[in-house]
Amino acid sequence: METTVDGSSTAADPPPPFDPSAPAVPISYPLQTLEELESRAYFKSFHYPFNQAAVKLPSAGGGGCAELPQRPRILVCHDMAGGYTDDRFVQGGKNADAYAIWHWYLIDVFVYFSHSLVALPPPCWINTAHRHGVKVLGTFIMEWDEGKKRADKLLSTKDSAQMYAERLTELAVALGFDGWLEDFPKLSADVAGDRKFDVYMGIDVFGRGTYGGGQWTTDVALDVIKKNEVSAAIFAPGWVYETKQPPDFQTAQNRVMVTTYTVMESKFLTLLGTTFLPKAFSFKEASYNGGGNITFIGALGDSAEFTARLFQGELLLGKSQVHFTYSVKSSGNSQLGLALEFSSATEEKKNSVFLAASGNTLLTMNQFSSRFTSVIMPRRVTKLDEKTGWVIQESSIDMAGQILKEIRAICYRSKPGKSVAVAADTTLPDGPSDYYYAVLGDIKITTDGENSKFPPSNLWLVDGEFVSWTSGSQGSKKLSVKIVWRLKVGNADLFANTIYTSIRSLVHRLKVRVKTSILVWRF
Repeated sequence: METTVDGSSTAADPPPPFDPSAPAVPISYPLQTLEELESRAYFKSFHYPFNQAAVKLPSAGGGGCAELPQRPRILVCHDMAGGYTDDRFVQGGKNADAYAIWHWYLIDVFVYFSHSLVALPPPCWINTAHRHGVKVLGTFIMEWDEGKKRADKLLSTKDSAQMYAERLTELAVALGFDGWLEDFPKLSADVAGDRKFDVYMGIDVFGRGTYGGGQWTTDVALDVIKKNEVSAAIFAPGWVYETKQPPDFQTAQNRVMVTTYTVMESKFLTLLGTTFLPKAFSFKEASYNGGGNITFIGALGDSAEFTARLFQGELLLGKSQVHFTYSVKSSGNSQLGLALEFSSATEEKKNSVFLAASGNTLLTMNQFSSRFTSVIMPRRVTKLDEKTGWVIQESSIDMAGQILKEIRAICYRSKPGKSVAVAADTTLPDGPSDYYYAVLGDIKITTDGENSKFPPSNLWLVDGEFVSWTSGSQGSKKLSVKIVWRLKVGNADLFANTIYTSIRSLVHRLKVRVKTSILVWRF
């Protein structure tokens, strides 16, 4: 039984050798030889345009290439099953249980690794990491005896070394990632001096040659790294996935990453003598509308609060009113609101807005008005069916010309008297009087009116390339085509899109229409 490039199986003869120039289901793949790198062969590949990342790394100045923080950092090296598994399918695969990372708030640098000369990160990793402010590196590695021969060739002359460095830089820029991880000599924090945070001590989660044994005792090595005030490079975190750690992948991954979080950042926060833990992502609770949830659980006194940053960025608001909608379910008198941080374009004036959960308006104002520029109660609260327990809270603000810098979750307890959200779900777990439990399903930001920045349909060019028809069963026809959208004028890079698709019994219509600006975060 053979597996084709789209993941399907066939009993036919083995497929022909991979030909990067031939039209096929777009995939990500590495470079295996110096000759491929030197000749710039990758840019002639059919697959190249599909592998260009769409999301740039944000920065405080808006120009990308954010500086790494001056503190001990966490670098995560993918190193999972040789690389290019489910993630190689650029337009999406069929394995709903494919390996994934969702603890991006713990990570400073993500490295994509495979045992190939040049490992190019698939765009799914680049886009996701950049959305969370995480840098992405490819790997350039020369292993074993063949690696020594390659190194001798690369370093044969100064011009040769310069040429290969330029080729690597060109690939990183063209595909939209942030640099390369290369082999380098061991360096101590004492020698590094002011650059001690640029020293990364490696840990193999599988435990191969790792102090403390890795696996579920990875925190032993992390504790040593923390005491030496250097950074940590965590290799092969996919151990929990590859070895099928019980009880399931999501639970095991949460456990190992929360351990890392605790040791490296010490961000278990103590509130009035009690410990509170936000579970980064939860797949146990049924999601609101696909994906996972963020679950907050712990002990929280009547006057205590817990805050967790959800998003950080720069979103300039226009003249239209902005609507915030989020889904939540909670138990007892647990409440969850959203804190929004704004600044003016010149950074001279800062404003904070608290979108409170439904409840007693007077008590809520008394509790929060002294700490926020404004406190806004929801304009509409929609309680879904009792079985799911979800409550949809909608609030609106006018912040024309302001820049939304941050969104934080605020966990607190309502004062005596129940709110709509509190009464919504009786199926969630109960606990002691200070027990807090709330689940955040999604956040949606919308504005009124037409999105004038999105070009109308008459300004687009739609091209079909590599068109081929093949006959199927029962007289059907199969069309394979590369479809490219480009603007006739203007900055095409902002909106250009490319897909490759196969369609049976073709009935196809393209329509582009945008009536509302919408941002949606689903967990």
